[in-house]
Amino acid sequence: MGAALTGVAMPNFWLGPLLIIVFSIKLGWFPVAGSEGAGSIVLPAVTLGTALAAILSRMTRSSVLEAMSEDYILTARAKGLPERAVVLRHALPNALLPVITIVGLQIGALLSGAIITETVFAWPGLGTLLVGAIQSRDYPLVQGCVLVISACYVLVNLAADLAYAWVDPRVRLEGGTA
Repeated sequence: MGAALTGVAMPNFWLGPLLIIVFSIKLGWFPVAGSEGAGSIVLPAVTLGTALAAILSRMTRSSVLEAMSEDYILTARAKGLPERAVVLRHALPNALLPVITIVGLQIGALLSGAIITETVFAWPGLGTLLVGAIQSRDYPLVQGCVLVISACYVLVNLAADLAYAWVDPRVRLEGGTA
């Protein structure tokens, strides 16, 4: 959990250059920038994924620990199920709803982090296009980029809402009041 806390605390604009210094300049393992091969995606992916993985690991741990104190876990243990089966079949599925919520919300942070990460690693993409459009004051292009990012965010949150019903059949997809 200490590593997860460190991952949450490091912003992308700081972690990216740090990874470049260590793994590109000092060790020479990965290219500094560009998109020439499979090795050039490692540092941007680690930069983007560190905070998301840290938040997800902390949320998953706390949700599973909360689920482990429920009565159905005690019943599963009383039936003689191995601890692994208790956690994987009973605790984890019931702990996934808050994790799915966090994943849906973190996609927005991932998209905004991609703008910074693409700029740091000179990676061609929507973030680089958006930064270039802002610098050249191309407002229609800025609006288009923001619209695409917003649409992606809405679609991912819709997918998260649909995943609720898939993970937990008690969640209904009907309209109306609860």
